[in-house]
Amino acid sequence: MTAVLIRTALARAQEAVAAGPRSAPARGGTWRRRLVMGDPQADLEQVLAILARHGVLGEDGWLQPGVQLVSVGDHFDWGKPEERAHAAASGLALVAWLAAHPSDQAVMLLGNHDLGRVGELAGFTDARFAIAQAEADQAYRGGDTDAAAEQAFLTRWPQVPSAELVARDFGNFREAQHTWVEHLLRVKRFRVAHAAGPDLLVLHAGVTREDLDLTGLLQARRADAGAVAEALNAALDTAVAAWTHGPLVIPGLHQPGDAARGEGTGIFYQRPSLLPEDAERARGTPRRRFDPRRLPLGLTQVVGHTRDKRNRSMLGLPSIGVHNGVLRHLVTDGTRVDYAHGPPPPPSPGAAVMVFTDGGMRECPADAYELLDLDARAAATAPKPEAR
Repeated sequence: MTAVLIRTALARAQEAVAAGPRSAPARGGTWRRRLVMGDPQADLEQVLAILARHGVLGEDGWLQPGVQLVSVGDHFDWGKPEERAHAAASGLALVAWLAAHPSDQAVMLLGNHDLGRVGELAGFTDARFAIAQAEADQAYRGGDTDAAAEQAFLTRWPQVPSAELVARDFGNFREAQHTWVEHLLRVKRFRVAHAAGPDLLVLHAGVTREDLDLTGLLQARRADAGAVAEALNAALDTAVAAWTHGPLVIPGLHQPGDAARGEGTGIFYQRPSLLPEDAERARGTPRRRFDPRRLPLGLTQVVGHTRDKRNRSMLGLPSIGVHNGVLRHLVTDGTRVDYAHGPPPPPSPGAAVMVFTDGGMRECPADAYELLDLDARAAATAPKPEAR
């Protein structure tokens, strides 16, 4: 039965791609289950297998009517160089499939890889990108970058920050992805943040007090997830309305990279770090690292972007016990920082919480990958077969 559900959903995804960029409007209604899916940087069949395992795929190839799914972003870029063509098509099919659902059922949040299509890669055609990527492959060579080749590459392609980005980080780019992402931004389908409760905010990489200051939020409202989501989404919409060509910038919150500035910075890139060498990088905005003790108290943020191994490394913890697929949480009172596997503790006005949902979807077996149940604030429980 699962294989049939997946095949049907794959067919619906291909139909959505063929129909061209579009977004289904909201339909309203009550959701029996509200789930969050960590970074879906994996083959669409794997993504669908995870959804099927959690009992949310219907026989018609769409999400079950009573299910709301929030995707935390990064729908593109995975795999080895020889998988680029397939990965590019798979990522686009995932985006098209999600966008074909009502906008309040499949909530699509932006990740740095999604924004890369209208950021660092803005202006590339398929032909120009193929040339740039061939040169990037020569300069990068699987991780051992040749300095002279890198400099020559950046001289020819100053709109990107490195050969590595073109060869690996944004390696699955196709012009059609830019078209889809731009359309979904223009119609306000791609969002920065989603308020799932009064104190429960879902977004790609998280925000600190400094980030929220840029949106004009008052100190007293920082624990109001609805106000935070509204302010962040308004900043995106203002930037998109003013955007006519070149890379999309969200002032103070998102700055794409280039050869002059280096890698992109802002709330879609940043990760929590307590490493001494990151202390300077964590100051100011936009940035790529932040001090988790600066998270807004009273707010629980559900994020993707960072896997267990990277979390442990940047928080100065031993790598023993690293796992793919599992939910994790960080709790701080502004001084102490605790990090562990599993669901977060109950919310408290005196604590800031982050729940990490990026479990390495491509490397994790589908039956071991956890989705977050927003109402339980814990790993979703797959329904029994007879309950489907």
